[in-house]
Amino acid sequence: MEATAAPFSSIVSSRQNLPSSSSIRASSPASLFLFQKNIGNGNRKFKSPRSLSVRASSSSDSAVTLLDYGAGNVRSIRNALRHLGFSIKDVQTPGDILNADRLIFPGVGAFAPAMDVLNKTGMAEALCTYIENDRPFLGICLGLQLLFESSEENGPVKGLGVIPGIVGRFDSSAGIRVPHIGWNALQVGKDSEILDDVGNRHVYFVHSYRAIPSDENKDWISSTCNYGESFISSIRRGNVHAVQFHPEKSGEVGLSVLRRFLHPKLPATQKPMEGKASKLAKRVIACLDVRTNDKGDLVVTKGDQYDVREQSNENEVRNLGKPVDLAGQYYKDGADEISFLNITGFRDFPLGDLPMIQVLRHTSKNVFVPLTVGGGIRDFTDASGRYYSSLEVAAEYFRSGADKISIGSDAVYAAEEFIKSGVKTGKSSLEQISRVYGNQAVVVSIDPRRVYVNHPDDVPYKVIRVTNPGPNGEEYAWYQCTVSGGREGRPIGAFELAKAVEELGAGEILLNCIDCDGQGKGFDIDLVKLISDSVGIPVIASSGAGTPRHFSEVFEKTNASAALAAGIFHRKEVPIQSVKEHLQEERIEVRI
Repeated sequence: MEATAAPFSSIVSSRQNLPSSSSIRASSPASLFLFQKNIGNGNRKFKSPRSLSVRASSSSDSAVTLLDYGAGNVRSIRNALRHLGFSIKDVQTPGDILNADRLIFPGVGAFAPAMDVLNKTGMAEALCTYIENDRPFLGICLGLQLLFESSEENGPVKGLGVIPGIVGRFDSSAGIRVPHIGWNALQVGKDSEILDDVGNRHVYFVHSYRAIPSDENKDWISSTCNYGESFISSIRRGNVHAVQFHPEKSGEVGLSVLRRFLHPKLPATQKPMEGKASKLAKRVIACLDVRTNDKGDLVVTKGDQYDVREQSNENEVRNLGKPVDLAGQYYKDGADEISFLNITGFRDFPLGDLPMIQVLRHTSKNVFVPLTVGGGIRDFTDASGRYYSSLEVAAEYFRSGADKISIGSDAVYAAEEFIKSGVKTGKSSLEQISRVYGNQAVVVSIDPRRVYVNHPDDVPYKVIRVTNPGPNGEEYAWYQCTVSGGREGRPIGAFELAKAVEELGAGEILLNCIDCDGQGKGFDIDLVKLISDSVGIPVIASSGAGTPRHFSEVFEKTNASAALAAGIFHRKEVPIQSVKEHLQEERIEVRI
């Protein structure tokens, strides 16, 4: 069983005490003293293990020590470790790091708040001592980046200084979308050890910052990845490993990486399955619209232009299955991500939405691909007058297993205010969450409706010439954004909203279309092309998929990074594997 002692995260963080904006700007003087005294200039020579006081742990061989500093979704790595038969001991003091048999640091969130916590608690010094002694260590994502000398994220901010180099932002001027989100290929070097079973298959990345190979750090590098440039995707020196990708979100391939770290002497029983990964794959995402039916049961439903009720005398909510069961099946079928949309979220208080929290917790136990959840993520004041920030609401979802959160109506209001005033207040849910967790953790869901016009100058919004004329022969249209599940139109277009939310900190756009929803006639190519050509962040095409051909069409004709479907998967009209096989036949890279 997992250790019952409270994790370190419970000491440094709580719902009411998450990292503040001030912690992003600077470390305390004591923290800087710790850094200068213990870290140096990033070119430290490793001391002999005998010269430092590190006591061997007496814990069981099946125990893993986990450093959870209190930000983001660490539940997924916990579930992956349990799935592999390991129990977990949470770090509570620096001594727990020094005494660990094997240590995993699943860094999630932004660089500065993480370093602030590590410095103020003495964890930074303990981590460096542990690594110097060549103890078994695995850093994940931010857990790799923190090993470098510094980061440009909200900085410069000093890191642990173990590896020479500066962590910088991807250069979007090179024609790539930032963040780097999705399944990409590795170029694995010799003696990588924990990557021995990857077998040229895709692994999952989600990050905006990266470290670049150099002469100073080349001896550390065990693999690289190409995304506009070559960046460091993993490092290894002795028993010390770290990866930029998320093994706990990379399906069976990722589990093999964790297994290799946990069992370093495990012999290869067979040659790993070889894939054909060569670059960033287009993603196929399964979406589950979740709500309570009239009997109070939580069900997956699907709308027809956002109407989720059957056209029958009973007019009951359309029931297409149980959320946890369907998510598990889609994972087995090869979905690259699972997206939950709580479509009753705008009517209920999110922190009291316990059924949805339970769905995430149960799903993440056996689903090892990214999970996104949306619906009701906003600031809230309850009946007693207690105020809950959107940051606290998002934190609850992250702790329950979500990797990304999707914001809808609240982002529309924030964008309207930003366009009107030209000022970033930092108070919107979008800005707060992206500041603490990184913009790669925030998706903005746009729900537009097509509005035909006779002339581009008829409205003060971006108007395009449409492929299919309107009912009265109109050749132009704009896309009006809506809120509250499509029930209320707003004075802002999809183009204007997309540009504004990118500026406010969104890392990805989920682009729906009310007109195409449930019709099975294909995505709105005009809309997807308009938005994907206008922003520098990934765009997910949604609404209208009816055949595998619709997926290849949206990837061939637009710059969409992913395509999402719901009804055709729920009703088993088109299997996920059929979509991917079709995309492969069309020479579109996908994860198989």
